[in-house]
Amino acid sequence: MDYISVFEVLKIGVGPSSSHTLGPWKAANKFIKTVIEAGELRDTSHIVVSLYGSLSLTGKGHATDAAIQLGLLGYDPEMIDTTQIEPILAEISRDKRLKLQNGTSIEFDPSHHIIFEESFLPFHANGMQFSLFDGNKSVRSDVYYSLGGGFITKEGEIDHQDTEVRYRYPYHLDTAQDLLTHTQGTKLNISDIVLANERIDRTDEQINDRLLRIWTVMLESIYIGCHTDGTLPGGLGVKRRAMAVTSKLMEYDEYHGAAGWAQALKTVNPSFSDVMKWVGSFGIAVNEVNASLGRVVTAPTNGSAGVIPAVLLYYLSFVNPDAEDEHIVRFLCTAGVVGAIFKKQSTISAAMGGCQAEIGVSSAMAAAGLTELLGGTPQQCTIAAEVAMEHHLGMTCDPIGGLVQVPCIERNSMGAIKAINAAAIGIDRNPDDVKVSLDHVISTMWSTAKDMDRKYKETSEGGLAVAVNQTDC
Repeated sequence: MDYISVFEVLKIGVGPSSSHTLGPWKAANKFIKTVIEAGELRDTSHIVVSLYGSLSLTGKGHATDAAIQLGLLGYDPEMIDTTQIEPILAEISRDKRLKLQNGTSIEFDPSHHIIFEESFLPFHANGMQFSLFDGNKSVRSDVYYSLGGGFITKEGEIDHQDTEVRYRYPYHLDTAQDLLTHTQGTKLNISDIVLANERIDRTDEQINDRLLRIWTVMLESIYIGCHTDGTLPGGLGVKRRAMAVTSKLMEYDEYHGAAGWAQALKTVNPSFSDVMKWVGSFGIAVNEVNASLGRVVTAPTNGSAGVIPAVLLYYLSFVNPDAEDEHIVRFLCTAGVVGAIFKKQSTISAAMGGCQAEIGVSSAMAAAGLTELLGGTPQQCTIAAEVAMEHHLGMTCDPIGGLVQVPCIERNSMGAIKAINAAAIGIDRNPDDVKVSLDHVISTMWSTAKDMDRKYKETSEGGLAVAVNQTDC
């Protein structure tokens, strides 16, 4: 498989799900661009979207139908004003039309033209078919798959680069052993290896600016979550908790936005118990924003978007308050490449692997990034990542009501705490005593995913999703 950039693993988007919201959004965007460029749209056109597998079973709770409509309209998930999402969707529902960016207006009734099928497509659990009609005549039909983390592929496309493109990057990184071999041969840190690859496509300034932009969005999502009260949308009546917890930990004095609040955190000097509360609330805050169709960073997915920001803010606030932008860049590069290796060798899709593929992977990514910042060697970083994933193996994805809320939000808190613990274990571990490598645990995660019953893979057909009556929540 080709090189996966850290910017493909860490993507800015809109909640609540990278596979069920961001992926379908991107697929719809790609489809509509294709038909516009082909000149196939007419005033008599309409589009039918059929959702399959996990996209059908939990699509309504994951806002897949909303994402499809916004994607067809050509909106960018990174740049859209999230406060306008509801009015945009309301207009489509009222007018039964899509006012496309090329000036064409076509028929589209979400209640009839988005179809939730009962079957699964063979290639992946997250399948969708876009069909363009001119009157009753079928003009085009394309199938896309949402692979997790906002990655998509069109049926029939080759999912790799040719050799010439692939080897223009100085470091080939398919496995964790590849990563260690390169660091041992060059005496570089993991982040240095990643930066060397990223420099093929971007300048140092562009890399730093983009990674700091990603961190800014992460920090803002924590800040918004920690300063917003009320009940989450979706019908479960889940109350926001991050604000209640953090307001007890620190009085909300005068400061200017997320950056000012982050500076104020550095002066808190909390007890060990309060540090754990802070970290837990950071993770919960992000995913309360995610559950509200807010802007977050897939890390590597939306459902696990809170783990990496929580661990990084823990480091910046309570471990090294004097940290600089360089530390943020190094953390995100190291975390990003670990996520890329999981993507290549296993899966980051809960619909394919359960929640081990989301919270487990994000915890492993965060553990590796934190270990490098704590002065750990590359091998200690991979040990920490292995420890984090090892203790998420077999975790199911069983969202109540098909919403990314229960148990998803709390799992971000737990994943962050496990990452911090795994980093502490990894940095104290003698590499000669290690019995299980990161590659071993990645392989085990994939075999576990294949053995796992489908009802525990983001279908809401098993586990908590059926044990707890939605009306009891």
